[in-house]
Amino acid sequence: MSCSVAVSNSPAFSPSSSLFLNKTPIISPSTEALNLTLTHLKTSSSPASPSPSPSSPFRLRLPKPPPVSLLSSSSVSNSSPSSGSGSAPGLGSGPVSTVLKRKRPARLEIPVVTEAMGLGIPATPCEVGKELEREGDGYSVYCKRGRREAMEDRFSASVELQGDSKKAIFGIFDGHGGAKAAEFAAQKLEKNILDQVITRRDNTAVMDAVKQGYLKTDAEFFKEDNAGGTCCLTALIQNGDLVVSNAGDCRAVLSRGGRAEPLTSDHRPSREDERSRIQNLGGYVDLCRGVWRIQSSLAVSRGIGDRHLKQWVIAEPETKIVSIEPDCEFLILASDGLWDKVSNQEAVDIARPSFIGTDKPNLLFACKKLVDLSVSRGSFDDISVMLVHLGYYI
Repeated sequence: MSCSVAVSNSPAFSPSSSLFLNKTPIISPSTEALNLTLTHLKTSSSPASPSPSPSSPFRLRLPKPPPVSLLSSSSVSNSSPSSGSGSAPGLGSGPVSTVLKRKRPARLEIPVVTEAMGLGIPATPCEVGKELEREGDGYSVYCKRGRREAMEDRFSASVELQGDSKKAIFGIFDGHGGAKAAEFAAQKLEKNILDQVITRRDNTAVMDAVKQGYLKTDAEFFKEDNAGGTCCLTALIQNGDLVVSNAGDCRAVLSRGGRAEPLTSDHRPSREDERSRIQNLGGYVDLCRGVWRIQSSLAVSRGIGDRHLKQWVIAEPETKIVSIEPDCEFLILASDGLWDKVSNQEAVDIARPSFIGTDKPNLLFACKKLVDLSVSRGSFDDISVMLVHLGYYI
């Protein structure tokens, strides 16, 4: 659409009584062009009237159409009896062209990205949902994902080992740098421990057997060229004894008559003995934003995996053996996502009503209550809590 403005070729612009008034149609019948001519005219349209020069420097082309308000007013005037020729007031006579309304653009359909769209990102085979729960004979476990995209915590539970209802093994695994190490340990560690323990009888031999099970799992993990690492916590129940082992900062707490009794000690660089061990091996420990870390990297000093720090992050566990007595009520196995926000005694006090004074202990309810408490206090970490009813194994 174009618009032309022309001024007379006269060297001087002389005034006129009908300045800028012309009967020439302003809106042409064509939908593609609009010619607006402003010229110096006499009241009579004589042949001597000057015409605009095509080469005039004042000749302009306006690419935009007139405002919709003008076109709307012209359509109103067209229906008025006083405008017999269908002219718009103040714009000259002539029919008004049809105005085509712009259509709403088509809706954009944004596809949902799925694993099957082939974006070059393989699905994580060990990925689990945001929440995971399980109830078994004498135990319950509840896991809740933190702010990570995928949960890195795992657990294992095997009861009635070798057909013995009083024999079981449980595990909590808190992965870091991905879930591969935690997944691997959950699948392999308990078997490796049982293979070593089956022929041992005295406590010293059992503790050594558990150690060999941890070290074997660590060596097998590296054979698969996997990355990442995991903290490990296991509890083996056999012959009336509770054998608890850990490598990392997962923790086991025993409720003995309502009193919290920690059975493990967190393996962190902040521990004086752990820091000395690392430094004696040529490593260093420093404080990074309030957290002690090995080589300014890892905040735990023991675990399975962690190839790049294996010189200092060992897989050797610490093991404690406790005889299960009548005042041993239940055992709490949990990742640091719980213990960073909830104290040992608090955890026992919250879980104990689900065991004591009831014919049907509700272990899963107690697990969820502990997890929810940690979340309410600001935990963003993955949280895994397992409760074991020790009275079931006496």
